[in-house]
Amino acid sequence: MPSNDGIVIVVMGVSGAGKTTIGRMLEKELKYKYLDADDFHLESNKEKMRMGIPLTDEDRMPWLESLCCAIKEYLNNKKGLVLGCSALKKEYREILRSGDTSYNWGTYASAVNFILLDAPAEVLSVRVNKRAAEGKHYMPASLLQSQLDLLKIDEPEGVLRVDATLRPQDIVNTILNMDQFQGCFNHDFVESL
Repeated sequence: MPSNDGIVIVVMGVSGAGKTTIGRMLEKELKYKYLDADDFHLESNKEKMRMGIPLTDEDRMPWLESLCCAIKEYLNNKKGLVLGCSALKKEYREILRSGDTSYNWGTYASAVNFILLDAPAEVLSVRVNKRAAEGKHYMPASLLQSQLDLLKIDEPEGVLRVDATLRPQDIVNTILNMDQFQGCFNHDFVESL
C-alpha cells in the first residue's frame, strides 16, 4: 500500500450505516477529499429509489463507472480519497478497485481499501426511518431489506469491518488505528476507545 498519498478508503455499507457521517469525519482527520457516491447517481436512479424501486445492476453500471473514474483521478494525482459508497456486491467492489490502474482483477491487492460499517438490521431501520421522516435522503426505508439482501462479502477480499453502533468518533479512531493503515497517513492516531 502506498504511503501518505494515493490511498482510497471506501466507507461502505447499506443505507443508514453512517457512511456520510464517518466519511466526513475521516476527511477532516486525514485531510483527504470526501466524495459521497450518492452524488454520482443519475437522476433516473434517484427517482427510482424515491419511488421504492430497487436498482438493478444495469442501473448501477454508469454510477460505478463514474466512481471508478473518480478513484482513478485521485490515485493518478497521488491524492488520498475517502468515498462513502454502498459497494454491496463483490462485482461492484471489483469495479471500484479497478480505479487503481495497477490492480489485477480478483487479487484484491489494491490502493482501494474497503471498510464495512456493520450494524444490525434493527438499528439501520431506525436510522433510515428517522432520516426519511426528516426528509434528509431520497431512499425510503422500504429499500433497506433489498440492500441487506445484496450485501455479500467474501473473506478473501479483506474487507475490514467496524461496529457501526459505536459513537462516530470511536468508529473513526478504530479505522485510523487499523494495522492496515499504519504508516499510510501523515501522522499516527493512538487515541484509544
